[in-house]
Amino acid sequence: MELNPRQQKLAFAVIVVILAGLGVYLLLPDTTPPRAAAPGATASATPTAPGAAATAPQPVATATPQASSAVNIYQWLPFSQNDLASAASAAAQAAGYYNTFSYAESASAYGSRMSNVVTSQYLQVLESDYSTYGVAKQRTTDKEISTASAVVNSLRSFGSSSLTFVVTISQHIQQASGTSTPTGQYAITVVDTGGDWQVDQIQLASAGNQ
Repeated sequence: MELNPRQQKLAFAVIVVILAGLGVYLLLPDTTPPRAAAPGATASATPTAPGAAATAPQPVATATPQASSAVNIYQWLPFSQNDLASAASAAAQAAGYYNTFSYAESASAYGSRMSNVVTSQYLQVLESDYSTYGVAKQRTTDKEISTASAVVNSLRSFGSSSLTFVVTISQHIQQASGTSTPTGQYAITVVDTGGDWQVDQIQLASAGNQ
């Protein structure tokens, strides 16, 4: 039977009253008296045998977690361990050749030592720098002969196909006026040229981005 508006309002009021009463009932404290303990039922401790010492509770043995296996950091990098070793080797070789020269050799002779460890484009840059008139003239005037060795110090930065190392180059320079042994740090960028790593840039470590 469909209720008229008045009946609907009345029914709604009744429902509100019932719900309110239920809420009050649920919120009232429990007044039920506690159940009496059964006659003769008293808590008692287990008697300790005469002369026996109380036994301390034994600690629960816990399993010691085993050391986790070594983390392979190369799974997070865009190059493998072999790639890193090959790139570092190329950087060290190119750095040593970079400052190894003689006043008596041509630019092509100077560059030939590096042809396998630098890109063809960068080789042209190196030979051009070596044959720059003012630099070449000073080298000839001083009768300069230089040998060098290099040590890779650290990896400065890397990308998906390039790595930049910080390398220390130690020179032994012989001139008409005497000898010297300067050292310097260089930033050397090595690029992946399709399975082979070759140097694409050599500059002072203090130049450019640190």
